[in-house]
Amino acid sequence: MTSREDIARCVADQAADCGVELVASLPDNWMAEVIRTFERDDRFRHVPVNREESAVGLCSGAFLSGTGSLAVMGASGLMTLIYAITKINYTYEIPMTILATLRGAPGDKAKFHVSNGLYFLPSLDAISLTYKVIDSADKITEIGRLYDHARTVSRPTVAILTRDVLRGEA
Repeated sequence: MTSREDIARCVADQAADCGVELVASLPDNWMAEVIRTFERDDRFRHVPVNREESAVGLCSGAFLSGTGSLAVMGASGLMTLIYAITKINYTYEIPMTILATLRGAPGDKAKFHVSNGLYFLPSLDAISLTYKVIDSADKITEIGRLYDHARTVSRPTVAILTRDVLRGEA
């Protein structure tokens, strides 16, 4: 078993290895330790935002300036971005990598996230948004692969972390 802090450090190390310098995040209980780690780490400029669209704007602008970036948010937040991603990132071929949570899946105790469990991944599939579900600590290296793939195809990618991974239980 790995601690939440170890998982968060591993995620931050993956981001740094990719050249990420800017991290835009929205508050999220499951991602709290990851967000705190980015905030404290001198390798990153952490920008807390209050709307998911702001994260898209910051990360897209960062790419255009040659700055590596990453957006961090919950599944619900990502669900609100379908239009922004298809309008900005798909239309103008701007790569971006998002770290998100997998809410509503088995093991999630929050009944109000059931709709995420039903519609989250099918929604990403519907817009052909490349993603990987990271359901064990040894798969955190997929963040780097997704980041590189986004730049290869000039489209966004999503690394989706499960509850168990973020808690250090997988």
